[in-house]
Amino acid sequence: MIFSSELIKGTLKTILLKLLADNSKMYGYEITQKVKEMTADRIQLTEGALYPTLHALEQEGLVTTQIEYIGKRVRKYYSLSPAGKSRSQEKLSEFADFVNTMKILLDLDLKTA
Repeated sequence: MIFSSELIKGTLKTILLKLLADNSKMYGYEITQKVKEMTADRIQLTEGALYPTLHALEQEGLVTTQIEYIGKRVRKYYSLSPAGKSRSQEKLSEFADFVNTMKILLDLDLKTA
């Protein structure tokens, strides 16, 4: 089962901040593959969702970029800025609280759901 784009859209910044917090730097395709791998293909990020979100995080000063040349190809790496590291922790805490609230609201037992 693949999760709907509606669910992913609301959590994409948190997903990206966490991945970049756990990895010193990543490029776009690497991010999409890591998410697929970690979620057993249940979350598949599209370029149309990924890059606008990465650019928004960059505009917010949470992500920095670095260009590297690999042969004839150019690869753009994304890393967390110091503000991004702090914001990553805030977003993770906020998301955990949200999940707990939704669990109560929807009367879910996540262990058996």
